[in-house]
Amino acid sequence: MKRERSRSRFCVVALLLGLSLIAGCGHDYGQIITELPADRGWQPLPIGDWVLNDGIAAKAMVFCPRETCLRQGFAALITLEGGEADALEGLLRKDPASLARSFAKPPPIDETRKKAKAKPSPPKSRTTVSRFSDDGVAGVLVEIRARDANGKRAATAILSAREAGALVVALAVSPDPDAARRDVGATWRSR
Repeated sequence: MKRERSRSRFCVVALLLGLSLIAGCGHDYGQIITELPADRGWQPLPIGDWVLNDGIAAKAMVFCPRETCLRQGFAALITLEGGEADALEGLLRKDPASLARSFAKPPPIDETRKKAKAKPSPPKSRTTVSRFSDDGVAGVLVEIRARDANGKRAATAILSAREAGALVVALAVSPDPDAARRDVGATWRSR
């Protein structure tokens, strides 16, 4: 169990480090998320003109590390165009549960460990998906909770709508679902 927690923390740290290293090339922090300011512990990530993939662009990304915040958090504002926008919009509208399942998937197991592990273990977490709205904008809340007694959980809140032909997506990640919803609302208002 301790090994899994370390691996999970490593994945989150590696993702944030990777994002900041890749994005750091531009030394441009993008838009400001005014309701998630630095004086409350939120730190912008340097995104520059970073393009995640064709048709996907980061507008703002901030995180609140454990050292400066009561609750860790991450928030981002991105835009999608073309096929990427259509695909994500369809998932959010028709089948957000499949998106939630992809959040909860464990990392791939290498072939040696796969052979040694004969019996599949039951899921170690429970994932729920609910819909909400913030100022008339449709949203999805994905909550992942550990099934064991440690009580760990994570929530991702997503708001999205079309603006000028592009799909604008605000998302926030937090251990607390209410905080995720509050942070995604703040991110959305900053667009």
